[in-house]
Amino acid sequence: MRRIYPPHAYGEAPRETCYWRTTVEAATNPPARGTLSADVAIIGAGFTGLSAALHLAEGGADVIVLEAQDVGWGASGRNGGFCCLGGSAASDKALTRQFGEEARRDFRMTERRAVELAEDLINRHDMQVDRHSNGETVMAHTEAAFEGMEAHAADIERDYGVTPTLTPKAGLAQNGMSGPFHGALTTPIGFSLNPVKYVQGLAAAATAAGARIRARSPVHRIEQGITFSLTTPEAKIQARRLIVATNGYSSDDVPDWMKARYLPTQSNVLVTREMTDAELSAQGWTTRQACYDDRFFLHYFRLMPNNRMLFGMRGGLFSAPWADARMHRNIRQHFDTMFPAWSHVETPHSWHGLLSIARDLKPYAGPIDTMPGAFTALSYHGNGVAMGTYAGALLADLAQDRAPRVPYPKIMQTPPKRWPLGRFRRAWFAPVYAAVWATGA
Repeated sequence: MRRIYPPHAYGEAPRETCYWRTTVEAATNPPARGTLSADVAIIGAGFTGLSAALHLAEGGADVIVLEAQDVGWGASGRNGGFCCLGGSAASDKALTRQFGEEARRDFRMTERRAVELAEDLINRHDMQVDRHSNGETVMAHTEAAFEGMEAHAADIERDYGVTPTLTPKAGLAQNGMSGPFHGALTTPIGFSLNPVKYVQGLAAAATAAGARIRARSPVHRIEQGITFSLTTPEAKIQARRLIVATNGYSSDDVPDWMKARYLPTQSNVLVTREMTDAELSAQGWTTRQACYDDRFFLHYFRLMPNNRMLFGMRGGLFSAPWADARMHRNIRQHFDTMFPAWSHVETPHSWHGLLSIARDLKPYAGPIDTMPGAFTALSYHGNGVAMGTYAGALLADLAQDRAPRVPYPKIMQTPPKRWPLGRFRRAWFAPVYAAVWATGA
């Protein structure tokens, strides 16, 4: 496999103290062995791959999922657990300029439908995912940012058909949101969850529908003839159709089409110990809302039902023990600055994972045009809980030559362009990261 980070990024160390691992029994699926066949082979057992497997299996297809580690090992099992609007990092202006206003609005409504699809799957399969938060709240970190939220509220009402709530600085404390903020905007779409419980719920539902999940079965080679032939350490799998659902943990040569079409970057998370009611009151943060701020490299945070605070932030282009230690110190410093009354509270859980950024800053779900019968979805820009689930449903229909049963926006149909610099493309973001860290933007 040709990956652009050192082996450390794809090993156990970055997830060793991940909080979600302590909340569930580890998944135990057998490896693929021998000669196997399926209608559809799926590489990757995260949100996208398992959603595709579930939708395919419920439609009667014979499906096998091949995972290099086990269910939810990658980004799906170590993200912040925000099931919310998102998927693109492009501005409205950029999307309109490239695709037109109608396509932009179609995509925005698709974001809402992605949240609704995930919610429907959770309810239909009775997944116990520790759900909380009524929508999502963005916190203004400057007065100017809050002043711009009124116009943004009108955009939300126009694009998503809901009325958001504006909270001025004077009203934050009574809503349990005390901190260095200048106001808030709450959109009543979305919720928080335990991502490992959700991804394991998808796996259980897919298995119950007839899908086979095979762990510790990395695909080293893909050959295409009349069918696809996939080689793992202990098996050879023949499949009529192929779905690649590896996102930030992709390899540039599995298949070759993937080369430089994604840019993995880190998202970093810490979780505190359980706090007392007195400690929560001391800080004045008691809301269970899923929140983030409006900085360039945003912070995202939420108080979970068991009084543990989750705090995450984007950033990080290096992967090594020294880089992990530096990032933990950095994120802990940001946490202490934002919530000073909790500077004494231990954070025993700290980890990171790889999300994918596309050069055009939008997600893709569709065919691999150099391999007829193969499909992929990738680059949700840190919002993969809902959009990854939705993309999996799209791929399930496309892999069966069926018009998607869920809306398939034009913006998701254009394949991502390649990043410059090939395997050295991480350097593309180095000056941007340096400038942001220097200015605190």
